[in-house]
Amino acid sequence: MIRPDIGKQAPKFTTLDDNGNSVSLKDYRGQIVLLYFYPKAMTPGCTTQACALRDHQKELKKLNMVALGISPDAHARLKRFKDRDELNFTLLSDEDHSIADSYGVWGLKKFMGREYDGIHRTSFIINEKGVLVKILDKFKTKNHHEVAMEYVSQEMA
Repeated sequence: MIRPDIGKQAPKFTTLDDNGNSVSLKDYRGQIVLLYFYPKAMTPGCTTQACALRDHQKELKKLNMVALGISPDAHARLKRFKDRDELNFTLLSDEDHSIADSYGVWGLKKFMGREYDGIHRTSFIINEKGVLVKILDKFKTKNHHEVAMEYVSQEMA
């Protein structure tokens, strides 16, 4: 897993959102993007993380920040997740994990003695010009939003 370099353009992508619409990273130029990779929609940790972002959308908007959640789930599952938990931000599908590969977050994981390939929960903060400025991988799902907002408010203000 090779992660992209901080200070360089973030890897570009185009994929489907939770409504089946085509979305590209370039669509968010002019905004700070919190691109967060999570393993699977509707699981406990992923739900905690998503609901915290949902509940703090006003604060994110004040920072000119948009959250984009991305997982290997099909867009139909993402739509159910979004509807079930009343999520108010965009979820993106990466079924072939090509985007996760380009961000260096797809790889070997271990859980309960089992090894498998999957998403490593990681977030990327991308500035208004599409440049990667921070990689976050040391957080708990319940305070992920705080870590991201703190970085943006202190380091990008």
